[in-house]
Amino acid sequence: MFLKGKSAIVTGSTSGIGLAYAKAFAAEGASVVINGFGDAGDIEKERAALEATSGAKALYDAADMTKPDEIAAMVKRCHDEIGGPDIIVNNAGIQYVSPIEDFPIEKWDAIIAINLTSAFHMMRAAVPLMKAAKWGRIISTASAHSLVASPGKSAYVTAKHGLAGLTKTIALETATFGVTVNCISPGYVWTPLVEKQIPDTMKTRNMTREQVMNDVLLDAQPTKQFVTVEQVAAFALYLCRDEAASITGANLSMDGGWTAA
Repeated sequence: MFLKGKSAIVTGSTSGIGLAYAKAFAAEGASVVINGFGDAGDIEKERAALEATSGAKALYDAADMTKPDEIAAMVKRCHDEIGGPDIIVNNAGIQYVSPIEDFPIEKWDAIIAINLTSAFHMMRAAVPLMKAAKWGRIISTASAHSLVASPGKSAYVTAKHGLAGLTKTIALETATFGVTVNCISPGYVWTPLVEKQIPDTMKTRNMTREQVMNDVLLDAQPTKQFVTVEQVAAFALYLCRDEAASITGANLSMDGGWTAA
């Protein structure tokens, strides 16, 4: 359990990729802070399971990723109650699909705030603690859309491109402090976020559900398979190892060959 004695915060981790990250860290002995929305009973069940797996503490924090003060308070709580944070994963994300002329301004603002600006606030709060400890791992869930675009996703593509740039910048600022900063850019991962965008894509492109699945989502991935949450989490776990200490400032594609074309 190579993360025993370490602590991790994973945003947007009550389901999907985020929960898979938390489970992977707990399996290696880390204390974890999970964050996100959902049924209180379901969240408590996951929190307790993480503690049982890790033999360490697991906390739930309901910080709203659109509120900088709540983000900073979550980082402070982690530091005060379980130490660190040694690892942060910027994973919170939402999606909305629409042509730009119909794109609601409030949806743009929310996507930029949650998918991009929250990562800035997380890093701003955690980096001084990591520098002082001379060790840290910052991982962000970007997307193939940090490298390429798709119609109807102006806010999401903008946020993910920005997240890749933020990753590079903070990697340079922390390079001599034992801190690495990277983003993982998966293709389509079967998560609630992907599932929820299918109806919007059906409407925008006048397609059936099957056509969206086969001709839109998996059309971009030469493997014709969804990336799994477990695969993404395993990649993040490797980035936390000492063997990955020279990987920093990288945008790491995990997209079934999507961006190779």
